[in-house]
Amino acid sequence: MGVVVLNGRKIRTLRDFHSQMSNMLGFGPYYGNNFDALWDRLSRDVERPVHIRWEHASCSRSALGEELFNKIVSIFNDLTIEDRSLDPSERFTFEVLERGPLTH
Repeated sequence: MGVVVLNGRKIRTLRDFHSQMSNMLGFGPYYGNNFDALWDRLSRDVERPVHIRWEHASCSRSALGEELFNKIVSIFNDLTIEDRSLDPSERFTFEVLERGPLTH
């Protein structure tokens, strides 16, 4: 799959988050837009390797609140732990950038 970039400036609600994830990863019309569905899709259906880069995450954190933001990050962390035993070419990875990408 490759790198998926979430634009934190456009994630103001949980619905925005699920919409970006669904659009970027092709979850389709039957995606449940909830954390259980997110786990199911990311752990079973998304082609590996996949790396999620959440840019401008501080904007999302402010809009969603700490509890929701941390729940999402926790799901991502759990996925990396689950994939740890896999070959690097078959893993889920992610990074949270409080701002955008570094430019030189």
